[in-house]
Amino acid sequence: MASQKASSGELAPPIVDTFAEAFDMTCTRLIVTAWDDYWLQSGVREFCGYGSSVIACDAEVAVERWIDPSESPDGRPAAAILAFGFSKSALAKAVPRRAGQCLMTCPSTSVFNGMADSETKIPLGKSLRYFGDGYQKSKQIEEERFWRVPVMDGEFWVVDELGIEAGVGGGNLILQARSLSQGLTAARQVVDSLRDLPGVITPFPGGVARSGSKVGSRYKGLVASTADAYCPTLKGRSGEELMPNTQAALEVVIDGTSRGAMEEAMRIAIATASNCQLEAIGAGNYGGKLGKHHFKLAELTDRKVTKLADLLSRQD
Repeated sequence: MASQKASSGELAPPIVDTFAEAFDMTCTRLIVTAWDDYWLQSGVREFCGYGSSVIACDAEVAVERWIDPSESPDGRPAAAILAFGFSKSALAKAVPRRAGQCLMTCPSTSVFNGMADSETKIPLGKSLRYFGDGYQKSKQIEEERFWRVPVMDGEFWVVDELGIEAGVGGGNLILQARSLSQGLTAARQVVDSLRDLPGVITPFPGGVARSGSKVGSRYKGLVASTADAYCPTLKGRSGEELMPNTQAALEVVIDGTSRGAMEEAMRIAIATASNCQLEAIGAGNYGGKLGKHHFKLAELTDRKVTKLADLLSRQD
């Protein structure tokens, strides 16, 4: 049952009747500015590094959107970055460490609070100011306090605290493709469709995880291991979620600042994937036991969804 682009008038890829299982997280938003795009991207790239999954990373981190100087807090190139963790305390550790090592070190950068309306906050400049060794100075601008930390190119301006809010992590789509080439093309199109969408990030490399995971492992102490049901090389042994012609499965993972933001992202992602050359569009879940947020694909598209067993029983 080969699937072609819907836009060409041929069959769109089938959508599996399943749901993406997501879970509660805590999130914050930083607005980072710099002298020009080169230094902005340099600092942002460092800050967001090693921020794909809280399975092993201290936070899930990525650029929400790039901001034109006309809209930025200080009239310079800027980026909004979202960081997600399992708790306030987790973010209170991860974000100042990342900012200290990756933004304070980057020439010309400044950091502003991207969730200024939030009543709950975590320290940022409040912690980093001590690097100034007593030479740091504070400055009140409207409702927010900033720290001016002396550094070798002048001063590092950093907001005292960052607002935090409740978020949702782990939304996803799993794209099954007849070839790796088709899978990579489709995955990029889906991720690109979510670019600059407010309140959403795709934290994995290029927005995509090839090493989808399941809960637990046969090895003691591992909390997660490979999603063998989606591994093409394990067909006939464990790859029971794959269509007969699938040779590559890629997962687009999404974090959102709210359930509404996640639903909008999932709708756009499904619509985009429906116009790609794919064998099937599905999602990863853990039987509903891991996260309380269940994003049913049937409720996020106007297209018909089909039970996996029915899809697998069809002949190519």
